[in-house]
Amino acid sequence: MRKAKLEKSSDIKIIVVDDEKGILDSLSVIIKRLGYQYEGVNNPLEAIERVREEEFDLMILDFLMQPILGDKVVEEIRKFNKDIYILLLTGYKDAAPPLKAIKSLDIQGYCEKADNFDQLILLIESAVKSVYQKRTIKNFKDGLNKILVTVPDIYRLKSINELLEEILGHIMSFAHCKNAFIIIDNLIWSGKNESLFKGIGTYDVSLDKFIEMLEPSFLEEMGRTRTLKQVVYLENGIILPLMSDTIQTLGVVYLETNKIPVEMELLRIYATQAATSINNVYLHSIVSMKNDELDRTYNELKQRYLDAIQVLRLTVDAKDVYTRGHSDRVAYYAVKIGKSFNLDEESLEKLKTAGIFHDIGKIGIADDILFKTDKLNESEYAEIKKHPIKGANILSAVSMFKDIVPLVKYHHERIDGRGYPFGLKGDEIPFLARIISVADAFDAMTSDRQYRSKLDLAEAKNQIIANSGTQFDSDVVEKFLVLLNDYDAMQKEIEDTFKSKEYGI
Repeated sequence: MRKAKLEKSSDIKIIVVDDEKGILDSLSVIIKRLGYQYEGVNNPLEAIERVREEEFDLMILDFLMQPILGDKVVEEIRKFNKDIYILLLTGYKDAAPPLKAIKSLDIQGYCEKADNFDQLILLIESAVKSVYQKRTIKNFKDGLNKILVTVPDIYRLKSINELLEEILGHIMSFAHCKNAFIIIDNLIWSGKNESLFKGIGTYDVSLDKFIEMLEPSFLEEMGRTRTLKQVVYLENGIILPLMSDTIQTLGVVYLETNKIPVEMELLRIYATQAATSINNVYLHSIVSMKNDELDRTYNELKQRYLDAIQVLRLTVDAKDVYTRGHSDRVAYYAVKIGKSFNLDEESLEKLKTAGIFHDIGKIGIADDILFKTDKLNESEYAEIKKHPIKGANILSAVSMFKDIVPLVKYHHERIDGRGYPFGLKGDEIPFLARIISVADAFDAMTSDRQYRSKLDLAEAKNQIIANSGTQFDSDVVEKFLVLLNDYDAMQKEIEDTFKSKEYGI
């Protein structure tokens, strides 16, 4: 899915009533050029019935007509329709109805007929703005009423699945769409993350099928929605963050639509209420749910996401024979460095996972750039430098990766501030990201690439030392150089580990 600003087509309907065919023909051309829907009627009595039977936003009405005058037409219409915006036209100024009559009949505009239609066009555009304003007010009024009606219901105790389906149904009614899904995977209870999914329409599928439907670019946009806590508009849909009252993103809702709902702000309000209700209902219902069933559901969803991300990672590795195994080796070196700092198991796990997935953002980089054998030009290098952010966004799509996102995002930053994507320097760069940076650079140096042969160990060490304190954290370099004294043993361990497939996540 490509990101694009959604637009709504004009749905303004204008009816023109005039017994002169020339006027009808001229206004037909003008109104259609302005992009509005046009209906022309030359009989005032027929016009009254048309307005009674159909919904029009604006009427442009001649005053002098047979068998009744324009003010009588308005008088009849106002008996059953108070909302239609009416512009009155007359070719005879002296024959126009008095101002008092115009006000009493709620005629919003008056214009004399002329060969030049500029004034009328201005009045039409002004009328259309008023129509849209009235619609917005009505939509907000109706939407707020809908929220008042529906919010108490979603706070009633019920099963999680029922609640998600109900919330999704309400949100879909706001957006007038048929296909949508909701993902909740950041609920906290007793230190556990629980994950929930519900789809409607196209997305009413099994979990396995749903995971297969998630493209890398869409995962990236989901991650961006959660990270920025903002609505993201795609070419054919909207991703809406579900924000709880604690300002954390519990998950996202995706609505498949090519129009921006007028009630977008109301959607945000409702989404916040929905997120809070999910938390509340979840906490109430969790007591009666079997813990083993919850663990199984969460672990299944976690494993499916993990499998999907792993496939993307292996796809990146498989693209290029020169970099195959690079991510696994970076993970290995990073964990070794972490252990030399006596880091706890949680930090070591973060290093391993970040090492494996640090280059996943390259899935979105064109092959002709990734595989180029000569020097990259400025625009190509700029594209390459996007991969840490792309990778971070892909991993941000699910909360289980939230702790390693900074490591992926910042692994190309430099101590001297000359790195990318943000130019962080020194302690601004997370310590674990500084470890990944050294591990990544060393393995790149000691691996064959399309554009150069690998460096031997001594040359790679010299490069690491030369860039200590500028590109690399000097403390990390110092620890790594000590580890490299056992380089041959490390290579044997890497080979044995990957052969036995005991090293993974």
